[in-house]
Amino acid sequence: MSGLQFLGTGSYVPDFVADNDRFSQILDTSDEWIYPRTGIKKRQLAVDKPNYYMGTEAAKDALKSAGITADKIDLIIVSTCTPDFFYPAMSCLIQKRIGAVNASCFDVNSACTGFITAMDIAHKFLETDKYKTILIVSSEKLSSQQDYTDRANCILFGDAAGAVVVAKSDGQFSSFLGAEGDEFDALYCKVNYQSNCPWFKDEDEFYENRFDTFAKKNYLYQDGRAVYKFAVNAMADAVNHVSEQIGIAPSELDLVIPHQANLRIIAKATELLGIPEEKVYTNIEYMGNVSSACIPVGIDELYKSGRLKRGMKLCLVGFGAGLTYGSIIMET
Repeated sequence: MSGLQFLGTGSYVPDFVADNDRFSQILDTSDEWIYPRTGIKKRQLAVDKPNYYMGTEAAKDALKSAGITADKIDLIIVSTCTPDFFYPAMSCLIQKRIGAVNASCFDVNSACTGFITAMDIAHKFLETDKYKTILIVSSEKLSSQQDYTDRANCILFGDAAGAVVVAKSDGQFSSFLGAEGDEFDALYCKVNYQSNCPWFKDEDEFYENRFDTFAKKNYLYQDGRAVYKFAVNAMADAVNHVSEQIGIAPSELDLVIPHQANLRIIAKATELLGIPEEKVYTNIEYMGNVSSACIPVGIDELYKSGRLKRGMKLCLVGFGAGLTYGSIIMET
């Protein structure tokens, strides 16, 4: 089985910075409370831009990095859990704005695991030889789902987009995806449809009993303890799976880019795996949690700084609402 290579990388981060001190002006919180618990000092918010704008800018950046024009793209895959529209897909909006006239388009939503899901799908499409060059965009506007009176959750999330252009390579590639749907209500954001045909209404008590407050019906909800417990074990299991598939120990990896949900989750999971801190890339301190955009933004930062070298064994690992989780090992 062939691998994947990055032809180019890109990202977009909004200009507006909300540091911990700014949150202390509207909530009973402080940098002293937030940073030790999360590892976050600040995050960027797209206060005046739609999500598809961020994704488009990241896509343009990736195309420039790859040195190709948009008409060379065969497929656009967008991962997002914060779309501006139910339909059309964000990938179609990005296709229009960058001029990728020859590309097929679709979106995926496995929340924070979305980029890994999209990479795995792209790998399978490239294996058919029908598709040669694929653009993956992960764009998230988590600020649109926040209850800014909920100090436990709203301080965690930011907005950003990351993108990569990928093609087939001769390098190693291993992937693993998993889900635990029984735990769906540990992390969710409900679509709060308003009934416009009450004479057909047949309530589903199973769901109504869970989403029984205004905040739970309208904003992101997270059971932090349940997510922490799941995330540590899921990340470790996912990395062990892909390491076994290619016959190496996790400690032999050159670099790991984990989902940036909480610095304590990252530290505990990599400790269980025996991966030293210097091999783990984090940007949560100045980005916060930007869902599926975390990993591709990190890839872009590493690529542009020269830290992503050819031939490295790179591991991507994440988890998200669903609850979903997954990991990829690829030779860069």
